[in-house]
Amino acid sequence: MKDSSMKVTRLGELLIKDESISLDELQEALKEQETSPKRLGEILIKKGYISELRLAEALSNQLNIPLVSLVRLCPTQDLLSLVPENVARRLNVIPIQKPDSKHIVIAMSDPMDTLAIDEIRMLTQLEVIVQVATISDIQKGLTSFYKMQMCVEEALIDIQRQDDTSEKIDELGSVLTEVTQETPSFFSTDAPVVKLVSSILEQAVKEKASDIHIEPSERNTLVRFRIDGTMFSSFEIPKNLHPPLVSRIKILSNMDISEKRRPQDGRILIKEGEKRIDLRVSTVPSIFGEKIVLRILDQSNENIGMEKLGFEPDLIERLNKVITSPHGIFLITGPTGSGKSTTLYSILEIISTPSVNVITLEDPVEYTIPGITQIQVNEKIDVTFSNTLRSILRQDPDKLMIGEIRDTETAQLAVRVALTGHFILSTLHTNDAPSAIDRLLDMDIPAYLLSSSLRGVLAQRLVRKLCPNCKEKDVVPPKLAEELGIPKDTKIYNPVGCPACRYTAYSGRTVVSELMIVDTTLREMINNNESVDKIREYACKKGMKLLKESALEKVLDGETSIEEMLSITIAD
Repeated sequence: MKDSSMKVTRLGELLIKDESISLDELQEALKEQETSPKRLGEILIKKGYISELRLAEALSNQLNIPLVSLVRLCPTQDLLSLVPENVARRLNVIPIQKPDSKHIVIAMSDPMDTLAIDEIRMLTQLEVIVQVATISDIQKGLTSFYKMQMCVEEALIDIQRQDDTSEKIDELGSVLTEVTQETPSFFSTDAPVVKLVSSILEQAVKEKASDIHIEPSERNTLVRFRIDGTMFSSFEIPKNLHPPLVSRIKILSNMDISEKRRPQDGRILIKEGEKRIDLRVSTVPSIFGEKIVLRILDQSNENIGMEKLGFEPDLIERLNKVITSPHGIFLITGPTGSGKSTTLYSILEIISTPSVNVITLEDPVEYTIPGITQIQVNEKIDVTFSNTLRSILRQDPDKLMIGEIRDTETAQLAVRVALTGHFILSTLHTNDAPSAIDRLLDMDIPAYLLSSSLRGVLAQRLVRKLCPNCKEKDVVPPKLAEELGIPKDTKIYNPVGCPACRYTAYSGRTVVSELMIVDTTLREMINNNESVDKIREYACKKGMKLLKESALEKVLDGETSIEEMLSITIAD
């Protein structure tokens, strides 16, 4: 008890020295601790005297101990087994690394807890290296890491019990497990492999990941999540669990589990209460086994809406005038992953009213929207964009959405449909709005037809938003201010990084865009085959903001950073 009191006093003195708390606040917290089982740090946080992050930073600075984010780490199952879950929870620690045969690195919210450190040293027979993490980070890690470890251990035991599971070594020396009808546990809801897959999906949804990557290597399988466009390693799975894991996912997505040599595509629909999540599954063979990528599509449509995406009010106002046209073509352009599909659905929600018949042709259908007829492209049975578009015209449509103009045939057909009194929405892969004109001309669309049908082009990119918890205001360096054409004393926000944002300094994404509206003069320029540069120059005179100008506005508003702005405009 005496040692504990000394430790508590030292922590309090450290926080006072760091000016994180006042003496009165410390004394009040110490008084409450006399009748509470909680630690001093927890009491200070509960009373609002200090935040979790500030406490961790103070400990890190004063003790010269690294501050770590557990979300970025991927402890192996062997490492976690060195410290059992009940011990880790009792001591509030997580093993995160074993750099060599003599040391173990642990994350703690209270690195001054010498009793806990000594217990880990005795338990593992290893020298302990301490790093500090926030209390909530430790709690989340205890839940996610050890839950996954339990699923993996149960699955390994289950595999060993499968007497009817035949195993053979392929040419590369990797183990291939044949899942047959004699292995019912792989198909039952209580099977460990089923629980493992469910845990992976549950954690990905909780982390708001857009993609799950399951990547086999020579020694193990790595599971990674893509969050806000950035990949994070989540955990590792033993090599011999990879075949049943792949088989389970294939079963859920109606794939052929016996086919391991060819790529396959499938779909999984998850319902959790009112929430519907659509998973698009892709498998490809690699030298160490099949790699799987699952794209997560949240059917709740929570992110659909022009304002939610981050479009400026004045652009939305100009856009509404274009998309309410009775006929013509409106295009959204940008590279893969720039949010074109989400913007398309946001526009569909605007134009879909009881007075119009809206039909979409998509590959794949990512979100379902009430009141709209949505058609899935299936090239295996010749349901292509061009073939189906001809049939749709007999369905008396007012407005059509074509997921993507991929080829000359689809482009030419879309133009003809637009000229016959229909409004067409679609996407195209170009770097900016004016370049869409050149792209369509390259698809053998006559200039006179293009000028008559094109109503506007919206080019867009996604940039990461600065974390509101840790971004720091600073003055733009003079040289950079001169390059950007802004005053030298302009203040912007810089990325920092904290546990709340996984130390990426960013949280969420927003859109930057440029909208080119085709007016009479621009039609004449298209008809006269004017250059893209001249078209861009004219569009800017008529009010079009370039992508880099839109991004700079987001920087000046404190939404994103200079680095993000440069990352999406440097190619331009």
